[in-house]
Formats: sequence, C-alpha cells, structure tokens
Amino acid sequence: MKRMQLKRFFKLLKLRLMHQKWVAWLVATLRFLRVLLPTRYLKILDWYIIRKFIGTYVFSILLIISIAIVFDVNENLAKFTQFHAPLKAIVFDYYANFVPYFANLFSPLFVFISVIFFTSKLAGTSEIISMLAAGVSFNRLMRPYMVSCLLISALSFYLSGYVIPHGTVIKQNFESMYKNSKKNTSAQNVQLQVDRGVIAYIQHYDDKTKRGYGFSLDKFENKKLVSHMTASEIQYDTISDSKYHWQVSNWRIREMKALREKITYGSKLDTLIMMEPADLVFSKGQQETFTNPELSAYISKQIGRGSSNVVQYEVEYHKRIAASFASFILTTIGLSLSSRKRKGGMGLYLGIGLALSFGYILLQTVSATFAVNADTPPMLAAWIPNLIFAVVAYFCYRSAPN
Repeated sequence: MKRMQLKRFFKLLKLRLMHQKWVAWLVATLRFLRVLLPTRYLKILDWYIIRKFIGTYVFSILLIISIAIVFDVNENLAKFTQFHAPLKAIVFDYYANFVPYFANLFSPLFVFISVIFFTSKLAGTSEIISMLAAGVSFNRLMRPYMVSCLLISALSFYLSGYVIPHGTVIKQNFESMYKNSKKNTSAQNVQLQVDRGVIAYIQHYDDKTKRGYGFSLDKFENKKLVSHMTASEIQYDTISDSKYHWQVSNWRIREMKALREKITYGSKLDTLIMMEPADLVFSKGQQETFTNPELSAYISKQIGRGSSNVVQYEVEYHKRIAASFASFILTTIGLSLSSRKRKGGMGLYLGIGLALSFGYILLQTVSATFAVNADTPPMLAAWIPNLIFAVVAYFCYRSAPN
C-alpha cells in the first residue's frame, strides 16, 4: 500500500514539474514574441503618421493613374476600335497590367510628394512643433516614416520582381494584336556558345514557327575542331516535357579523329542542344518580362556562354533592387525640407519635390545608358541615382530642425 502511494506521489510530482517546465517555456516564448510586436516600438503618434503617409501615398497614386488612364484611352481608342479589341481584353489584359507598371515606375515620385504634402500640413498646423517641444527628437520622428517606407519598398520590390514581368508579357501580346505594335519575331545570323566548346549558328530563325534555317554546330576540344554538323532546318519541340529538344532536318555530321574523318547523314534527327527560342530572338524591353529568378538565371547562362548582350539585363536586375531603396532616401529629403513651418506654405516644397523626383527618374534612365554605351559597371550604373541623392539627403538631414 505504501509503495502504491509512493508511486502515485512521484508520478504527480513528475507531472507537476513537467507542467512547470511547459509554463516556463510558454512564458519565455511570449516574452520573445513581445519583443517582435510592432506595438512595442510604435505608439499612437507613430500610427497617426503612418496612416497619414500611406493614405496620402495611395490617394496620390489613384489620382495620377486615373488621369493617365483617361489620356491613354483618348490616345488609343481609335486603335482599339480599328483592330476590334474586346472590352474584356482592354480591361484585364491591358489596363490591369498598365496600372501596376506605371504606379511602380513613379513610386518614388508618389512617395516624395506624399511626404512633402502631409508633412507640410502637419508643420503648418504646428503639429511638428508640438512634437519637438514635447521632447520627440527628429530621429524619433523619422521612425514612422521609415516603417512606412519599409512597407512601400517591400511592395515595390515584389511588384517589380514577380508580378509586373508576367503582366508585361500579357500587355505586350495585347499591343501586338490590337495596337499594331510590331514585335521582333525573327533573327538573322545568330551565333552563340551553347555549351563549353560548342558553337551554334543559325542563318535565319522565325520565332512564330520556332524554326531555323541554315544551321551548323561546331564542337571544339583543346581548340581543335572535332565535330561539324550542318542541317537545312532546325525545329524546336514545343510539346516536350523538358527543355532543349530540337529536331534537325537534312543533317550531316563530320567527325574528325586524328587523321581520319567520319561522315554520317540523314533526313531527321532528334537531339539535345543547350539553347532555347528566347536565346535567339531579342526584342526591345525583353528584360522587363523576366522575374528576378528568371533574370538571374538568364544572366548567369549568357555570361557562361560569353554573350555580350547581357549588360541591359544586369542593369535591370540591379535597378529593381536599387529602386526599392529610393523611398528611404527621398523620404529623408522630403521630411527634412517640409518639417519647418514656413510662411509661404507647401507650394515651394511641392515644386522642389516634383523637380527632385523627376530628376531621380531621369538620372535612372541616363545611368542605364552609361552602362550600355559607356562600359560603366551595371551595378554602379543602377546605384548612381541613389548614391547622388543619398548625399543630398545627408545634407538635408543635417539642416533639419531638432
């Protein structure tokens, strides 16, 4: 009987200890999660500024994009009618992809104008002065602005890297069908390295039929030609489950081994060649149709082949990253300029904001041209606008009220 009581006592003690350990672990986990809660760092004042920032940003985007759509409809209505574009395609294929593209393109402009607009109103009603007088430092005042920028930058990066490229493909197909926008669908005299020591050449390639004419494939070992293949036609297999499947017609292969030469030929041959139709035809703005993973993979593949037509793709890749950080720089400039109460109101600062934002967008275009035509490193070309405006932001920040 005593043994049974002792066993029961130790069992209850063990359960109690396990319960205490579980409670201690739960308390420690809740303490850790408490550190991650936004409410720990963002107070009522912060949420007030964030609502003002995001609300003004969204309102300005809707206003400008609405005006842009009205002008675009007025310009393209005749073409839509001429080519009998259905209303569903106009709305969902064209304008549904038109809106995010231009909203993201001018996002730095909207961010800057939003900061200038609502911060000038706060300063005009002496709210900024009250915050500073209550002991809120300028650095502390920047916290809700930076949180808002973090949300906008994350959204901008996701749109530019994963959403907009798919929409651009749909929009380009719509334009080629209903706006008579000519799309490059053929290539002449294409030569590229498809593998290590393997050079492919196509005299003419038609992307509509995925067919090439005048094909040759040379294989080299230790800088010596070991195989030369020619074919009158080459057709890409679009229904295959894997990539790089081609069928050659009227083919002939010469294999050189020492002083001997072996010749084989035939009418049809299915083969694997490490190239795709996208590697043969280059159209204007093609880099904008790739998502970030596709763009990175394409750049690596083209560099491995020794292709020189890769700079604009590298610029696009780095520009998407750099453009996401523009919000932080332009917000710092806008807050520093508009946080003082002025007699002239916000008109002057809105003008400065527009000039700086358009200057940033113009500098982005010019710097990309430097990379393509002046051998500037693509990463540096993409970050030049941010570096220049970061210096401007630093001096504006130093002169901001404390």
